[in-house]
Amino acid sequence: MLDPKSQFKLAYSIPEAAAAVSIGRSKVYALIAEGRLETRKIGKRTVIPAASLVKLLDA
Repeated sequence: MLDPKSQFKLAYSIPEAAAAVSIGRSKVYALIAEGRLETRKIGKRTVIPAASLVKLLDA
């Protein structure tokens, strides 16, 4: 069970993802277009699962 007080995020917005991996927003969009980052839509919001960022960094 996930602890709601945990600092670990399950998903990041585009600007948060860019900051988390120290790249620009344009590069995040490029990685999404290349299929190297996964996204999910939640309502109107686009988020990147944390697992996708980890996978990108492990590649």
